[in-house]
Amino acid sequence: MADGFDDARAFWDARYATDEYVFGREPNRFLVSQRAMFTPGAAVLDVATGEGRNALWLAQLGCRVTGIDVSPLGLAKARRMAAEAGVNVEFEQVDVRNWHWPEERFDAIVTIFIQFAAPDDRSRVFDGMKRALRPGGVIVMQGYTPRQLEYRTGGPPQAEHMYTEALLREAFSDMEILHLREYEDVLAEGSKHVGRSALIDMVARKRG
Repeated sequence: MADGFDDARAFWDARYATDEYVFGREPNRFLVSQRAMFTPGAAVLDVATGEGRNALWLAQLGCRVTGIDVSPLGLAKARRMAAEAGVNVEFEQVDVRNWHWPEERFDAIVTIFIQFAAPDDRSRVFDGMKRALRPGGVIVMQGYTPRQLEYRTGGPPQAEHMYTEALLREAFSDMEILHLREYEDVLAEGSKHVGRSALIDMVARKRG
């Protein structure tokens, strides 16, 4: 990844090297709004799980959750929070740029603010997610649009890392798009996602 993300592990380790949960301990609000997509016993992948807030919430719903992230420091905090809550999550240190994505393993894939991916990397990650999803499974995504650069309330400073409705509609044209919306809202997720933000949400189902 270009533009400061070449050593992704070092970047995220530096961010997570604090007792603070920098994106908070509560699950992402859009993810919570999609609770109906997650049934007890479903196999769910949380991509770039970070400190584990969303993986923990999914596990508390009764899902069988795998959380992957490049940062061992983030994963250590995620494991600690899961242990404190008494829930089981399988955490794995993974660089999604070169991970061997499994074939049709998950019923749902969650991807919340993975804006670190430059366009070439992003295409490979999106293709990997689709490959790992079982037919009928869903991808639940939230990200930033390019207008986020005006607000600077989270995310990287590169417009090419952001999503647009047209970009996601094209990237997931082989899936059934159930929800896709660009909008603005005020976030309060720890110390790193705070304030007015330019957001985009998507829910898409794999055909088959």
